[in-house]
Amino acid sequence: MKLKCTVAGAAWVGLTAVALAATTACGADGARTAAEAVDKADTIMAALSRATDRTEELGSARIDMTTELGTAAPVSMEGTYSWGDGYAFDVEMDTEAAQMQQLTDAPTIRTLFVDGAYYYDVDPQPSGPLKGKEWMKVDGSAVFGEQGAEAFSGGAGAGSPTASMKSLKYASDVEDLGEEKVGGKSTAHYRAVVDSEDLGRFKDAYSSEESLLNSVVGGTDSITMDVWVGSDDLPVRMRQVMGNATVTMDFAEFGATKEIQAPPAAQTGDLTEVLKRATAEQQG
Repeated sequence: MKLKCTVAGAAWVGLTAVALAATTACGADGARTAAEAVDKADTIMAALSRATDRTEELGSARIDMTTELGTAAPVSMEGTYSWGDGYAFDVEMDTEAAQMQQLTDAPTIRTLFVDGAYYYDVDPQPSGPLKGKEWMKVDGSAVFGEQGAEAFSGGAGAGSPTASMKSLKYASDVEDLGEEKVGGKSTAHYRAVVDSEDLGRFKDAYSSEESLLNSVVGGTDSITMDVWVGSDDLPVRMRQVMGNATVTMDFAEFGATKEIQAPPAAQTGDLTEVLKRATAEQQG
């Protein structure tokens, strides 16, 4: 039991970082009338619509992301995001910043999200659920709660940057902040605020008492999203501020990225129930 609790504690921040990586790609399900969804920012919405269509068409990208929780060092990760055939990612995450040194001696830890579950490439442990295992599995329900997790599993593109940009048409406030250079590229910078009631089924990930994400970000009534769009109508950078968390994602190499698959079950130890119990204890 002591080993299980130690593993749970080590994974806590890492799970949070990857959970926020997932929610950077959240989208809105709610339906509104044209009068509610369209305002004087027609030009902005047209530009974002073009970017949405281009991103959706290409289906994947290389990303470089930073998650800031305000309580520790930022957690950086880089790798592949895919949304053409179901939402998935394959990234390398900074081990020390994610406080996962107890699980691996490597400076970075490979992290996958496939079919609604997280997989961490860890060092095999001498005992417990990770004895002799090279991968630690945590179902999304341990991070978002049962209902929140349903939003990130299943349907193709449910958690993609495309879905995130689509949600902007429900924004209560949209601004064009002008031209900016990002990574040497000329971009148009847009900002929008999406209220929690327009998050649709993703709202459960933020509001559920059983959601680890909700407990970490401190709850949120809205998400502020910044999008920098290049001359090719593709996002160069996206940044979301939700509660105590800020997630920034830079995009490169759209399309033609590798397929992301779950590790073999025989090499995987499941820590889902351990993390659920740890979350319940953390929340009192």
